[in-house]
Amino acid sequence: MNREPYSITAGQLAAMGKEQIPPELISNTHLIYSSPATLAFNSPGAEGFGVKRAGLAIPGSVMLLVAPGCCGRNTTLLAEMPEYHNRFFYLMMDETDIVTGRHLKKIPQAVEEICQSLPQMPSVVMICLTCVDALLGTDMERVCRKAMTKVDIPVLPCYMYALTREGRKPPMVHVRQSIYSLLEPMEKKLHVVNLLGYFAHLVDDCEIYDLLGQMGLTKTYEISRCSDFEEYKQMASANFNLVLNPEARFAAQDMQKKLNIPSVELTRLYQLDKIQNQYHIFAKALGAVIEDQSYYDQAKAAVDVFRDAYPDAVFSVGESCNADAFELSLALLRYGFRVVEIFGNPSAENFVYIRKIAAISPETKIYSNLEPTMLYYDCSQDAADITVGRDASYYHPNCINLKWSEDVQPFGYAGVKLLFEQLLAACRRKEESK
Repeated sequence: MNREPYSITAGQLAAMGKEQIPPELISNTHLIYSSPATLAFNSPGAEGFGVKRAGLAIPGSVMLLVAPGCCGRNTTLLAEMPEYHNRFFYLMMDETDIVTGRHLKKIPQAVEEICQSLPQMPSVVMICLTCVDALLGTDMERVCRKAMTKVDIPVLPCYMYALTREGRKPPMVHVRQSIYSLLEPMEKKLHVVNLLGYFAHLVDDCEIYDLLGQMGLTKTYEISRCSDFEEYKQMASANFNLVLNPEARFAAQDMQKKLNIPSVELTRLYQLDKIQNQYHIFAKALGAVIEDQSYYDQAKAAVDVFRDAYPDAVFSVGESCNADAFELSLALLRYGFRVVEIFGNPSAENFVYIRKIAAISPETKIYSNLEPTMLYYDCSQDAADITVGRDASYYHPNCINLKWSEDVQPFGYAGVKLLFEQLLAACRRKEESK
């Protein structure tokens, strides 16, 4: 039996091409090893914005989790967070429910009891379902319609179906569709734009707000910044949607069909020249001119300060962070650092980065967090000085680590600036602790 973790170099993978990705790097071709990167994913309510927290992105919403006890227990941790007080409720399923579907008749009554127990009527009740109902083939749309007759407010399904994560609409794609589905058509305002993609807002000093203002888009809506349900409904007045995460594409398509709001997509990048190029192409498409040089210079200065302090830094980059592991690795290589490992499952879309990584650093190793042989990864061998991401930290517990996984989202020049400021702070803390 092979007791070595499977890996492939960037050079080897680039030579094979995107049509020949090895099965070891494709999660649905083998058993899955639940490494740290997948623990948060397999338990979407455990940490970060999984299905449960995402389903409560609508202001004033509450959630009814319908699940066996084993699926619902980690939600109690979320319910203890102050912002989710009195927003999570539970309908536990027993063996008879699972066999007969008896629990479905209880849902409308449970929704009614929740609304009666609260001092103020919620804006919407989200019904969160688990894989049990996926296997039962439950028609949750029908169940939600019946529940609505009891409370006269919207009741929406929210699917925590891990079984669909390899499909066309995995859970985090579907929940994004759900949370914007309550918007109703209204008159468009030329100066309004929605930022779609994340459940928490962008960092406050992100330059995108100013750049949009330079283009005449003086009002920006993000769902996490909406103070109440009335403000949330104003998102329907947007002139267009700016999609910042590909998982929001289907939600944007729905809004185009229902609300006649077109969309434009921007990618989160960490290569400064690519960020600048993307912004200018975007502005040109809108017939506008922007001034972004000061933001570029601030981000570049942060990179330069870190590089001056740690010119020989060697990185191991994980996928459990606010970045595309391959794009971030390419950025670090282009800034002059070494990247010896990347933990991630490459897709065909990643090959634009993998080919460039191979040209600069063909020996960079690529591992899949989901590959069972990762069980044999030797954590005593530190190939890097600095790790980025929770998963990379797990494999190298003695290295400097930047988790880079906060709820508030980095983007654009501000994201690059913050990344290198935090890397510098992490390295200095390590030195001071010696």
